[in-house]
Amino acid sequence: MFQHLRALRSPAPRSHALAVAIGLTLASATVFAQDPAPAAPAEGEAKTLDALMVTAQRKVERAKDVPVALTTVDREKLHVLGSGGGDIRFLSGRLPSLNIESSFGRAFPRFYIRGLGNTDFDLNASQPVSLVYDDIVLENPLLKGFPVFDLENVELLRGPQGTLFGRNTPAGVVKFESAKPTRELEGYGQVSYGTYGTTNFEGAISGPLSANWSARASAMYQRRDDWVTNTNPNARSNGELEGYDESAVRLQLQYDGSDTFNALFNVHSRHLNGTARLFRAMLFKKGTNDFADGFDIDEVGIDGRNSQELDSYGASARLSWELPNDLTLYSITGYETADSLSRGDIDGGVGAMFLPGGSTPVGIPFAAESADGLPDHRQWTQEFRIESSYAGPLNWQAGLFYFDEDITVDSLNYDSLAGGVQAGHAQQKQRNKAWAAFGSLEYDVSERFKLRGGLRYTQDKKDFSASVLQSAPFGAPVSGPFKVRTDVDDVSWDISGVFQATPDINLYARIAKGFRAPSIQGRLLFQTPPQPSVADAEKVISYEAGLKADLWDKRARLGVALFRYTVDNQQLNAVGGALNQTILVNADKTLGQGVEVDLDAYVTDNLMVTFGASYNDTEIQDSNLFVAPCGGGCTVTDPTVVRNGQTLAAIDGNPLPQAPKWVYNVTARYSLPLANGNEFYVYTDWAYRSEVNFFLYEAREFRGKDLLEGGLRIGYQWDNGRYDVALYGRNILNEKRAVGGIDFNNLVGFVNDPRIVGAEFKASF
Repeated sequence: MFQHLRALRSPAPRSHALAVAIGLTLASATVFAQDPAPAAPAEGEAKTLDALMVTAQRKVERAKDVPVALTTVDREKLHVLGSGGGDIRFLSGRLPSLNIESSFGRAFPRFYIRGLGNTDFDLNASQPVSLVYDDIVLENPLLKGFPVFDLENVELLRGPQGTLFGRNTPAGVVKFESAKPTRELEGYGQVSYGTYGTTNFEGAISGPLSANWSARASAMYQRRDDWVTNTNPNARSNGELEGYDESAVRLQLQYDGSDTFNALFNVHSRHLNGTARLFRAMLFKKGTNDFADGFDIDEVGIDGRNSQELDSYGASARLSWELPNDLTLYSITGYETADSLSRGDIDGGVGAMFLPGGSTPVGIPFAAESADGLPDHRQWTQEFRIESSYAGPLNWQAGLFYFDEDITVDSLNYDSLAGGVQAGHAQQKQRNKAWAAFGSLEYDVSERFKLRGGLRYTQDKKDFSASVLQSAPFGAPVSGPFKVRTDVDDVSWDISGVFQATPDINLYARIAKGFRAPSIQGRLLFQTPPQPSVADAEKVISYEAGLKADLWDKRARLGVALFRYTVDNQQLNAVGGALNQTILVNADKTLGQGVEVDLDAYVTDNLMVTFGASYNDTEIQDSNLFVAPCGGGCTVTDPTVVRNGQTLAAIDGNPLPQAPKWVYNVTARYSLPLANGNEFYVYTDWAYRSEVNFFLYEAREFRGKDLLEGGLRIGYQWDNGRYDVALYGRNILNEKRAVGGIDFNNLVGFVNDPRIVGAEFKASF
């Protein structure tokens, strides 16, 4: 995140009593799913699951027929998970193999699929997980935090998706689809209020404008009062911290008055104002990952300012033409821009050890207060795609994609001990242009066996420069610009097959190659001599096989996937407290393997249960890769060497950062039908992730403990579901966990959100 920030970090989970218990639940559920109850309800009386339709292959088809491990989240589940005012991170752990974390709070989510992600906190960082919102790839990490509201669904596509989707997708894609305009007048409004003044408003109205046009307007507003007290009596920041207010709007216009032409236009914006991520000095008890004695989640003492502001705007146009010979042509144009400044107290405390009064808490080597800003940013994307819909066994799609991004990043340093005056400024500028040509074929070998394959050629160019505009104390002198240019091309591909083993069970296998373009970073203020770092392109080969089944006469759905992947030249972010630097490196090889399970089932007509689980085993393999660990504040457990007077840690054999081995999630909805279409219901959801490492190296303190968070909703619906009133709770066990750290010599970390309870009312028409 900020200038002195140290990258977040890795996994190394272990089997845990809860993990074993849920694993046994999975085993019993799977057996139960394969052996239907003998007293099944008579045909026509029992509730069944509709065929799950997805757009994982850029067209609407049954999820069961798609040879990709995927999980979807429907509107009700999204609504329940986000009811406590949560940002996009509420999806973390709610889908198998998905982790989301941030050292920027609500502004800058970092996604990990099957352990592959990027802990880089730079505003110029690239991620191997692509986020696609309404068919537009959102590349900059600040764009990826766009609020989740008025959505139709979310699809998580695991494994390399580099053939049909955007760019930089070697780990997978998270795909959001907004609710679309309707030809009938409809809408909804919901408002909730909870702990710490947590307020959430969301609403939409949709309907026809004329014979050919319809529209949908959506809006959301969220806020939370400051709930953490700054105990420093001389604080320059507000006495209370961790509050925010955020708003977003979306307007869509749809034209569907022709048999041969359709169009959808989308304009959207976001505004966020609040506090940046709150860092806490001496959060950990030395030698352990326990909280230090006296830890209080409601209090912190800092002497720096803490603030965050972000504005983003975007527009898109999706056009389609029906052509002769059963062909459809699509044009998708997108524009996005963002402007932000995030400032925080990075040392997480007051003072410094070299001062006469020392520091509070004791052990802060020097004060650090910094900010990262995005004063200039824009992104253009254009895609043309043509798709066939032949009645015969062969179908295809092909297209061209263009990406153009221009970005400026400011890194600012402040002197907390001199009243917060600016004491350092570095700036990065980058122009990134990329284009791709892609194609995909599918062929029905027989009624029961289908083959698919795809190719994508990509060329990616970056022109980068970085300068030190104002020297920081003990930092780099005014210098630059330092220029870097990269120009690479690559071919991604995939081949897969689906075999219908029975009318209810499909088996599939897939091999795919993914690619991520080189990354450049220029955080120069504290690098002497100043020099940008470059990570070369990374490539991944993935092998996957699984099954997708309808069970119990379509009362349940089961998906199972086994996978193994190898990443060559993986891009990693290395940081070191002693040097106060952050640089990009490439690991020679990374291996990952595991299993994923998705199960949705009507246990009874009134009880709907979903279950997800994943096991991810990752390992960095590079005997020559060493990184600088913390400069003395933590207990490093990796082997170390001394080179040129610098202590370095060997990370060969370590798991990837922020990659939990085990992820489990469960939801259960029980309804009690009442007279006149009314209903009483209870909805509970639980998500568990095992331990994670925060950094590339391993240290006892910087190993996040396992985390279990649960939600509960008790509600009443009437008038056939048009009205809903509910009590809700998020993190109902009030679990307190460190979810990240800063490698800064004084055991700095940050924690998860507190328990939120509240009430909500929703009305639809």
